[in-house]
Amino acid sequence: MSAHATTHKNEHIDALSAFAAGLVFGIGLILSGMTDPGKVIGFLDVTGLWDPSLAFVMGGAILVGFFAFKLAGKRAQAFLGGAMHLPHRRDIDNRLVGGSVLFGIGWGLAGFCPGPALVSFSSGVDKAAVFVVAMLGGMVIYTALDRLVREPYRQARQKA
Repeated sequence: MSAHATTHKNEHIDALSAFAAGLVFGIGLILSGMTDPGKVIGFLDVTGLWDPSLAFVMGGAILVGFFAFKLAGKRAQAFLGGAMHLPHRRDIDNRLVGGSVLFGIGWGLAGFCPGPALVSFSSGVDKAAVFVVAMLGGMVIYTALDRLVREPYRQARQKA
């Protein structure tokens, strides 16, 4: 088999596995209630009619993630043969804290975070469409500001 045919086959396997993972994730979001903004806001309303059911969803996700990262850290390559791309940074900086705060504010105000918003958007939920447009707008604004603010800093560091 030629190198081109092998690469082409790997691209199909990668795309199929990404689709399968996304499908399982989306179904899990729907079944857990994470795509229902009312349920999410009910979970976040700890002083009102608090709905603790999403804590079990989060606990399950943390448990699965913990063991998945432990296993992944011991492997040289992914199950399908690709390279492992794991985070190496462990520090908590201003960008991490600021992003977390913005994420929490958006989640609390809209009842959506990116994954459930995309699932709800794909099923035609109007509120999710507004959220996805705002999220994409925020990504564009962040990228533009990052280039304006951080790029001169990066260039100065490279010259030094």
